[in-house]
Amino acid sequence: MTFGEKLKNARQQAGYSQQQLAEKLSVSRSAVAKWETDKGMPDIENLKAIAALLNVSLDYLLGSDEALSMKQLREPIDLSQYEKSGKARSRQDAAVLAKFPQAVQIYALVRKKKLSKFESLLEWTVMPSFGIFEAADQFGSNAPCYLVETENKQYLVCVSKEFMDTTELARHITEKKFVIGDNKFSRLYELI
Repeated sequence: MTFGEKLKNARQQAGYSQQQLAEKLSVSRSAVAKWETDKGMPDIENLKAIAALLNVSLDYLLGSDEALSMKQLREPIDLSQYEKSGKARSRQDAAVLAKFPQAVQIYALVRKKKLSKFESLLEWTVMPSFGIFEAADQFGSNAPCYLVETENKQYLVCVSKEFMDTTELARHITEKKFVIGDNKFSRLYELI
């Protein structure tokens, strides 16, 4: 799906006409039409405003990955309410099991940053034994993630200390290793 197709789809799901979106962004309707037909791109400030107005991520708009849908939910969570027991190896495991009692399968995932070509080259030539980009990424975001499958949907769920982020997946993932956005995931262990 191209940027223009994603923009049009997100705009329609948010219930805006091209004119209404243009007015909110202080641009012309023809600018929005140009973006939706991939004959132009908004500047970074407009991209940020579009993402906020349409409740989608910049990764969704700009990324080439089509696994994520636009249905995302962020809920506050109190991990102290959950205890390790049974197959739950952590409070996060227990929280996901409690949130999705109807799940058919739940896999704990290992997440790694997908490096750009420049980062890979730099990592390989300058710092082959350090893994500095991976270490920095893990330091910045160490929220465990899960692949949750219900009868007819799959979700990517990440649990931080304060929030549970749930994103419905647009395509069914069957691979043991897969890429979504800027992240590489692999299955670690099965909870269900």
